[in-house]
Amino acid sequence: MVRFIARRLTIMVPLLLLISVITFAVIQLPPGDYLTTYIAALRESGAELDDAEVENLTAQFGLDKPIYVQYIRWMAGIVFQGDLGWSFQWEKRVNEVIAERLPTTLAISISSLFFVWLLAIPIAVVSATNQYTWFDYLFTLIGFIGLSMPQFLVALVTSWVIYDVTGWAITGLFSLEYVDAPWSWAKLLDLLKNVWLPVIIIGLAGTAGLIRVIRGTLLDELRKQYVVTARAKGVSERNLLFKYPIRIAMNPVFSTLGWLLPSLISGQVIVGIVLNLQTIGPVLLRATLAQDMFLAGAIVLILGVLTVIGTLVSDICLAWLDPRIRMGADA
Repeated sequence: MVRFIARRLTIMVPLLLLISVITFAVIQLPPGDYLTTYIAALRESGAELDDAEVENLTAQFGLDKPIYVQYIRWMAGIVFQGDLGWSFQWEKRVNEVIAERLPTTLAISISSLFFVWLLAIPIAVVSATNQYTWFDYLFTLIGFIGLSMPQFLVALVTSWVIYDVTGWAITGLFSLEYVDAPWSWAKLLDLLKNVWLPVIIIGLAGTAGLIRVIRGTLLDELRKQYVVTARAKGVSERNLLFKYPIRIAMNPVFSTLGWLLPSLISGQVIVGIVLNLQTIGPVLLRATLAQDMFLAGAIVLILGVLTVIGTLVSDICLAWLDPRIRMGADA
């Protein structure tokens, strides 16, 4: 197991370097940049900028350098100073932009994660152990509906219905007096008051999908010979279920950690836009459309790093949970 973790950590270093190179290359692919667009907009509005001023602005942000020099400077700032660069669109450091949205993003994502796990796992276990009963049919139907309905459509319909019935606009995470207020206990309580609807909407599809996966895995385990033999020897159903079948059925929960960590940061982009959520997802979309290269690149790089870390954590959890994987890792 130790050798397995050491090998994975060794592989992570060049992999993270490769991710940073690809990220920087991707954000440089579109023609032009934010500064070029900004200068063109200023000139269209009547502002007079001579070539010297344009060159000064370009040199100020290092955009006059070759791409490899820009990459080295960007990575040096990240590695040695923790500086993710400058956001042209927001006119502040990228670190500040991300820090402003990070608490609300994590609040929604972590709450949605616990909502999915607390709801999906018990339902999947009961559904698998009571196959072809009314409970199983009911939640199979609900699961298919949850998988087939886009989350942004659920958000739109729910927002409209609640507003039409109660006159209460549910978009946003804060009341008007707390939107721009500094963090405090009152603002935190206001967030908790408004966060429940995004949590439910974002968690619906995840709950439906996880129910189907765990149910299918558990049904497959319950048909295996070791379960039949244990029952024949008189092992109680409770001990039998929790000893191995349910543990192995939890593999999909841990195997999804690779994309779960980045999803905690990125959030649901379209749902975030529909519900006007102050999360990082809509910021990434705006930065991409505006060619705010350092902001978009920083967020994509963070998501890539979290994916690699999540995959490592997922592999370790699976090796601990499933003896078959652990034996293979130690070989």
